[in-house]
Amino acid sequence: MTRLVTFADGTTVPALGQGAWEIGDDPARRDAEQQALARGIDLGMTLIDTAELYGDGRSERLVGEVVAGRREEVFIVSKVRPENASEMKMMLSCERSLERLKVDRLDLYLLHWEGHVPLEETVEAFRELVDEGMIARWGVSNLDLDAMERLMRIEGGEDCAANQLLYNLGSRGVEFDLLPWMQARDMPMMAYSPLGRGGLLEHPLILDIANRHSAEPAQVALAAVLRHDGVIAIPKASSVEHVEANADALDIQFDLEDLERLDAAFPPPKHAVPLDII
Repeated sequence: MTRLVTFADGTTVPALGQGAWEIGDDPARRDAEQQALARGIDLGMTLIDTAELYGDGRSERLVGEVVAGRREEVFIVSKVRPENASEMKMMLSCERSLERLKVDRLDLYLLHWEGHVPLEETVEAFRELVDEGMIARWGVSNLDLDAMERLMRIEGGEDCAANQLLYNLGSRGVEFDLLPWMQARDMPMMAYSPLGRGGLLEHPLILDIANRHSAEPAQVALAAVLRHDGVIAIPKASSVEHVEANADALDIQFDLEDLERLDAAFPPPKHAVPLDII
């Protein structure tokens, strides 16, 4: 089963992609990680998210090895560190990411989080990269609603294509205001850490619903994230087995009882809350 998410420019990507955080760091796991990413592409999980920060470029290098010969199949997302998000530094950072990935252009380039460089300057740097053909579109990560509204007031800010945010059953704050705001603008939300951290997958309710659907707890957690329009989940591609299980999450259909029980155990926000970031 394939579910698509559409960007404001009409480009479509799979709602379920692959994350490359903490991938490429351990030489002993390199082959397994490459096989996992490749298997994900085979299964239609063709959006791959990485960053210059991840392993100081090692994640990008591993992704580049996997997508070699398959560039037309994949949608590559990378991120620039805040300290490199100036007009002077961003082009060099992007060039280095392209070199590590062994590609000519990024499909989406994100500001990893807001730092000391003014957003006005960052937007102009992104626009220069688009003009140079180095990136197809740009976006942000870890920006809350106030920051997004500031971004929209900047010339060219309306071209922001996506916002990547922490989102899972244990962290639903964005549902109150930021997610609806983005949905109204056809701006996809990329959900990182969609499986949560800590004991989310061991929660008794998750285990019970997984049992009802003959599924794995991780599949239930992923399905809970993917049920919202305009959300792209990017779970880490750590092994072939995990990737194959992630792909099957698209087949889970919650009934009303499931949804009511999930909301009772993991209540949706009733007011604005500070943005969760890890």
